[in-house]
Amino acid sequence: MRILKEPLFHFYLIGAAIFIWFHIVAPATETVENLEIITIDEDDVARLADQFEARWKRRPSDAELEALVNASIREEVLVREARKLGLDRGDTVIRSRLSQKMDFLTEAIATSVVPEDKELEAFLNQNPARYATPDRVAFRQIFLGEDPSEAQIEAALAALRGGQEATVSGASTLLPASMPLTATRVIDSVFGTGFSKGLLEVETGPWAGPIQSGYGVHLVQVSAFEPRRTPPLSEIHSDVLRDWRRAASEDLAQAQYDSLVQNYEIVGPDLPGPAE
Repeated sequence: MRILKEPLFHFYLIGAAIFIWFHIVAPATETVENLEIITIDEDDVARLADQFEARWKRRPSDAELEALVNASIREEVLVREARKLGLDRGDTVIRSRLSQKMDFLTEAIATSVVPEDKELEAFLNQNPARYATPDRVAFRQIFLGEDPSEAQIEAALAALRGGQEATVSGASTLLPASMPLTATRVIDSVFGTGFSKGLLEVETGPWAGPIQSGYGVHLVQVSAFEPRRTPPLSEIHSDVLRDWRRAASEDLAQAQYDSLVQNYEIVGPDLPGPAE
């Protein structure tokens, strides 16, 4: 059956299995008796030692390991006493943290599944604009000043098309005389918003203009143009996989919530609907 090959179906199976396992090892109602027993086993000690090594790049000494164990016991004692006093209830920080842990669990499930390339291709085809590269232009430019006359523009353009140099007296600028293939948004950040639009409207090869920038008037020669395109999956596989997993994680989180909320009877106030 096709559904058995769907990644989201795998998510649901894995998610259900994990949530069931947590219910088994952490039952909802804990008795007072088992709350009175604190057990630190070898796995706990190994975890504390590994955490110490990850931070300090060495194994803890015997004294340090004992201090870590004592600190862990102290924390557990205080946490349990706080729970007995109900200090965990109504605390927005604790509630937010527990909610985040549930979300992290869902994200962990999402990152454990590797989709087939056809699934990623479908995701890419559904979101082409997200991965499209911008138009890119390579060009040269001559600055003619803030307000050159028609005669100056025509004379400079004729000189450039004839292979000669062209300048306008008093027109100086620190703007680059040329730019390699560059994204239009970067060009606009240098020359001013809208300058790249003028570049896209001229023919590649000959000198053309005038084009207005944020600084004045220019003549330009576009040498190369690379239009906007959506790269194939092979070029952006890691980006598409990351975004696919994020989207799948959101879908799974909503599906898990829809399933879990069925276990509760929700009693709330009657709120006024939106104004018509």
